[in-house]
Amino acid sequence: MFTEAIEKILNDLCTPAVVRALEQGGDASVLWRALEDAGFLELLTPEDAGGAGLTLAALLPVVIAFGRHALPVPAAQSIAARALMRDCASVPPAGMLTLAGSAYRELDGSLCVPNVAYGLLADFALVNLHGKLLLLDCSLARRQRSGVHASLSATLYWPQETVGAAVGDNGDEVRVFQATLHAAMMAGAMQRALEMTLQYCNDRVQFGKAIGKFQAVQHQLSVMAEQVAASRMAAELAFSRADAVPAQIPTAIAKARTSMAVAQVCAIAHALFGAIGVTEELDLQLFTRRLHEWRLSEGSETYWNGIVGQALLAQPALGASEFVRQVQSA
Repeated sequence: MFTEAIEKILNDLCTPAVVRALEQGGDASVLWRALEDAGFLELLTPEDAGGAGLTLAALLPVVIAFGRHALPVPAAQSIAARALMRDCASVPPAGMLTLAGSAYRELDGSLCVPNVAYGLLADFALVNLHGKLLLLDCSLARRQRSGVHASLSATLYWPQETVGAAVGDNGDEVRVFQATLHAAMMAGAMQRALEMTLQYCNDRVQFGKAIGKFQAVQHQLSVMAEQVAASRMAAELAFSRADAVPAQIPTAIAKARTSMAVAQVCAIAHALFGAIGVTEELDLQLFTRRLHEWRLSEGSETYWNGIVGQALLAQPALGASEFVRQVQSA
């Protein structure tokens, strides 16, 4: 039910033209207000607090839909922030609320939060600072663009006097939740890239037949489809927990596996589209740019594979297969 409703809003209000406009500094209020007014920011909020009370598993199709539409606003992060602030005395503020899994102090005491997802748009940021949870007003920060073409991410700097006290002690959950969200969004964006590539290969005719009929192209499409399917399964693992916040090891597996798939999926998609694949006019780049950005967000596959490896080595009596089964049943 929720997935169908969100798909309708995204089909109407999150078209490629809208995504491009917001990347160029357009007004995001119409799209954001539609998501907010429909109650989608409260999907993880308990029913007794006025929310939908969804489980993580029920939320997964919604987050995948965000990725499939290259949603250019931090709706997934705002949904997660309400779960992360479940034990806080303060309530989540109105407006676009994003997440940042790491931060550090500069020599002058100011706070630097690097590569904040949607940092150019966000009104507030929920930040992890050495395990402490900070709720920061982005209007008080200096925003530095990432330098990547059309990226909405930014590094934010807050003067020391604007930081304030922590609102919770669960700051470490921010990075885990952000990685979980990006795993699902990558799975959705890769699915969309696969659909676009399949359509193009069926439509593009060369030597008298669609290029999708050539065995070499079919082989590349099958590899792409395999990577997309594996990414979806990995994301489902991360979202399978009954609690409101995902666990670290399933998240590490999901973020590593989806990140590993990005390079191959994007390379195949652009190769099969040929010269047109690198043009700004083609919608494909709206997804492949984000895939590379999300791959690096909160750590690439190298970082998260290290987390998984350390957990496996800490249990020398377990083989790899038994370790995965244990993770799935946790």
